[in-house]
Amino acid sequence: MSSFAEHCGIHDAARQRALAHTAQLIDASGIELVRFAWCDLHGMLRGKTLVAGAAAAAMHDGVGMVSTLLLKDSSDRTAFKVFEAGGTAGLAGFEFASNLLLLADPTSFRSLPWAPATGWVQAQPWMQDGSAVELDTRRILQRALAQLAEAGYGMKCGLEIEFHIYRITEDGASDQLDPEQAAWPGLPPRVAMIHPGYNLLAENCVDMADEPLRIVQHTAQALGLPLHSLEIELGPSQVEAVFEATDALTAADNMVLFRSAVKQALRRAGYHATFMCRPPFPNIMSSGWHLHQSLVNLQTGANLFQREAPAEGTQATDAQYTLSQLGEHYLAGLLEHARGMTVFCTPTINGFGRFRPNALAPQSVLWGRDNRGAMLRVVGQCQDKATRIENRIGEPAANPYLYLASQIHAGLDGIRRGLRAPVATNAPYGDAGTRIPTSLGEALEALQADPVLVQAFGESFIHYFTRIKQSEIARHEQAEDKDDWQRREYFSRI
Repeated sequence: MSSFAEHCGIHDAARQRALAHTAQLIDASGIELVRFAWCDLHGMLRGKTLVAGAAAAAMHDGVGMVSTLLLKDSSDRTAFKVFEAGGTAGLAGFEFASNLLLLADPTSFRSLPWAPATGWVQAQPWMQDGSAVELDTRRILQRALAQLAEAGYGMKCGLEIEFHIYRITEDGASDQLDPEQAAWPGLPPRVAMIHPGYNLLAENCVDMADEPLRIVQHTAQALGLPLHSLEIELGPSQVEAVFEATDALTAADNMVLFRSAVKQALRRAGYHATFMCRPPFPNIMSSGWHLHQSLVNLQTGANLFQREAPAEGTQATDAQYTLSQLGEHYLAGLLEHARGMTVFCTPTINGFGRFRPNALAPQSVLWGRDNRGAMLRVVGQCQDKATRIENRIGEPAANPYLYLASQIHAGLDGIRRGLRAPVATNAPYGDAGTRIPTSLGEALEALQADPVLVQAFGESFIHYFTRIKQSEIARHEQAEDKDDWQRREYFSRI
């Protein structure tokens, strides 16, 4: 009898060898539990924990998972009425909270450095009939990358992630874990800062934050993540992690794992890490996720945005003064679809508070050469192998698979249509340029009004995504205390 993995068409000799190797690692390292982890719509890891002896069989035959996990809004409420007739119209296989099956990639196995005798594997959901779950966000990025590959291109991405770390006060966890105060969502812990802020890159602040930053460092490195630096950001208790560039799928996988891992490792040591854009405190600085991206030749790995010399007749404010012709088309595609892609880059109500003048965050759909106020920052110069485009519109809570997929679809449209970019801005907070959406609702409307992105992601996915985000908006509008709503919805969870 064939395994479920064979039924899905993903099991071959290479996977069998990887399974055998992973089974040996589990036995040799004394692993007792293995977490099968899957990334949901909101970029959060979920899954099941199996005893070690059951892990190998589960990699063959799958692990059952309730399908409503794909239908949850940011509070964990199911946004579709799965037990009512027509409640899951257009979502075949999700009726009645039926089961999906998680299949893990055995090559993704890691030992978790903060959890004794615990292993981890990355998984993706499949329908019971062996067909792919098309709503799975990792699969959406895989499809986008396949389209990119058909054109002969690969994508390389570097991550700059700003976030906040707080120390949980001595009695800070008591309210959060008090059964008399349990709610849906529950309270966050009470916290204190790890550095006072407004002293960018200050060595004194680095020293004050040394303990939690070491935990972040050791956790990332033990997991094999390509951490490059840890820095003190401008805001109180705000830090930044910078990662070396990798291929796009690896970068997205790394982002998901990094966020989940550092939150867990820091929590065990008495700290609370949050990737919420604007934590609910006065005088806070917003956190961004700056995504560096370039296209590469799939055969040679050469950077296809690199230019050897400025194009004839160009000036420094012209795209092809720095970027190749392909790079200009890609840049122009990002600009063309900027408003439509915003909701994938900044998917929370909280994140739109970041788009303010002179705040090192974008306000308008503009690009600039090494300009940190512009939405798109072109980095590099002629003959620079690291020439790239930095998108500064993202927040650290974004689902990385959707964020990266939106870049690919927008950039590919620019390439296919041969779009040209306007001149670079020297006044990113001036009156020029179309404004970036200023709310989650406006961003959803902009996405729905972008036929290229709707077709690229699929109408069924756009309907599904919009339905879930509208549930988030509606609950926020109904909340009497909106600050408390964001503390519970975002600060305690993200």
